[in-house]
Amino acid sequence: MEKVAIDDVETQNSPLGVHSLRKPVSSALGTEHFAMNYFELQPEESFSGGLHTHHDQEEVFYVMEGSVEFEVGLDRETVLVEAGEVIRFEPGEYQTGWNRGDEDVRGWALGAPGAQHDWDELESVVDCRECGEETPHATTINEEGRFAFTCNECGTSFSM
Repeated sequence: MEKVAIDDVETQNSPLGVHSLRKPVSSALGTEHFAMNYFELQPEESFSGGLHTHHDQEEVFYVMEGSVEFEVGLDRETVLVEAGEVIRFEPGEYQTGWNRGDEDVRGWALGAPGAQHDWDELESVVDCRECGEETPHATTINEEGRFAFTCNECGTSFSM
């Protein structure tokens, strides 16, 4: 058995600087098969920073306070999730969630299987510097702790 207080979990934010507070609770608990991240998002902040998918993991988001606007799929359908609501994304389904309101958001990102993402199974939709349009990119973390993207169409790579 493991027990932690959320306030005691170390904050580990995205290298993209897209949220003020992310606490990887699953790391603190030592889970192996379940990911659990607590977030606090100020207006215009995001859970992830961009449209992406995990081919190896389904994700569920629970909004405790505030509301989150999710963009879903490559066509970016908009779905509003309000306090007390949850939304599920199956493996391979593109999504991103933003606080587009005027008040802070508190919520959870939950995923399974796996306590952490398999970086070989993550794709992000970003502007390709060679193709000149948004395309899916393989996504990893490089040695400097920054996101590295490689276009699935042309193979061009860059880091942020």
